[in-house]
Amino acid sequence: MKKNVVIGFLGTQLDAGKKRRWRPSIAVTQHGRFPVHRLELLYDRAHHRLAQNVKREIEDASPATEVWLQQVDLRDPWDFQEVYGALFDFARDYGFDEDREDYFVHLTTGTHVAQICWFLLTESRHVPAKLVQTSPPRGEDGDIAGQYNIVDLDLSRYDALQQRFDLVAEEYNALLKAGIETRNAAFNGLIERIELVATNTDAPLLLLGDTGTGKSELAERIYELKLQRRRVKGRLVHVNCATLKGERAMSSLFGHRRGSMGTGSPDRRGLLREADGGVLFLDEINELGLDEQAMILHAVETGRFLPVGSDHEITSRFQLIAGTNRNLGQLVSEGRFRPDLYARLNLWTFRLPSLTERREDIEPNIEFELDRSEKLLGNRVGFNADARTRYLDFAASPATPWPGNFRDLGASVQRLCTLAPRGRITLSLVQQEVEALERQWTSAEVNPDDVLLQDLLGDRVTEIDAFDRVQLAYVIRACRKSPSLSAAGRSLFAASRATRTSRNDADRLKKYLERFGLNWAAVTADET
Repeated sequence: MKKNVVIGFLGTQLDAGKKRRWRPSIAVTQHGRFPVHRLELLYDRAHHRLAQNVKREIEDASPATEVWLQQVDLRDPWDFQEVYGALFDFARDYGFDEDREDYFVHLTTGTHVAQICWFLLTESRHVPAKLVQTSPPRGEDGDIAGQYNIVDLDLSRYDALQQRFDLVAEEYNALLKAGIETRNAAFNGLIERIELVATNTDAPLLLLGDTGTGKSELAERIYELKLQRRRVKGRLVHVNCATLKGERAMSSLFGHRRGSMGTGSPDRRGLLREADGGVLFLDEINELGLDEQAMILHAVETGRFLPVGSDHEITSRFQLIAGTNRNLGQLVSEGRFRPDLYARLNLWTFRLPSLTERREDIEPNIEFELDRSEKLLGNRVGFNADARTRYLDFAASPATPWPGNFRDLGASVQRLCTLAPRGRITLSLVQQEVEALERQWTSAEVNPDDVLLQDLLGDRVTEIDAFDRVQLAYVIRACRKSPSLSAAGRSLFAASRATRTSRNDADRLKKYLERFGLNWAAVTADET
């Protein structure tokens, strides 16, 4: 049976019995159903005599209780920093033995500051204990020991509380998913991870994904989540870096002083200053020049930047979200992106899957687009049964490329809703839309394989034969769906590995990728 150990301060007023007979440090040892095998009594040297007297009285009243006196000197017991530091050091050096002993912190004695510090250290598990609160007897007939209550701060033990936390987490996840009931397990796991990171850190986030996968919308919802969790107070500043070209890019981002950009040009605050206290979303961050990248990095790390034409830095504290559809690691190797900025962004990287990787989410996204069209058009539009079946079959078909991802899907549904007679989308209308999309994609000669390889290889893709492009694109997609190089190898070489003497599938896959100048890290772009 484990021993009960109580830790608490000596009560310089209550334990001295100056106001009433009930003395908490003695009374806590007098409850038969809560035996105290050892009492650790913290005291200041100025109260050494009182501590000795209390120790003797406890040993007389409760012989089974061992009393250890721990001298903890505090110049000011109402100074939070001093008290917390002293108790933190005490806890660090204590040597808790949870296999043999159960620990309880006595909150009744000590200043309110000490009680707050005990609570914080216990809740954070620096002190692996429960809290015990004692109170004097009620009325003349009450037990002389009074009452005691024990509180366990391990919230996992309280089902009702845990359910409340789970519901809150579900609400945050729903916010990040715009209320769409997504079915793709990988995407749901990604959202859960983003929710944890966004609510627990102010570090930069990097959103990767093809055009139309929803990076901008997700950045807006991350901002809303941070706003709800009170991690930011300012506004969201959305910057499309592809529009920042030439000498005015610096001015747009960092502002400028009067006259520095030409005769009569007034002061300009700059977008970084507008984001002070909020979130700065740099979409297509790969489009920034190297000089702008250097200044962004300096602003993120120090909270300061230098406006064009100014001799004095401006302070702006913001949280950064960056988005891109390019492989930044590849751009770093090509000298087109700063490695120090990439290292800073790569702390938390999340790759948004394409629509073709989330075909099971197409149906709920169609419902979302119908709801959005209702708000835009002012009337509810729905599918006829045969039209719905035809459109879902087309949308979810593996042969449908959706090169613009969710942006293409949203535009398609909006067209259907706008043209729907009497608010009903008919089969003939769906057929017209399907034919129009197929013509559009054919005329544009959009090849998803070419887009995929272009992002990874750049201009080198033209050096690869058409036959090899199809195979390489298939291998890359298989890698991105696999948790490791070995797992991808087993999947890709499942048929031939049974007839081979060597079954090192990971090595075979590694050598295959090296033929095209690629490696596992380059093709997977997994979230960190």
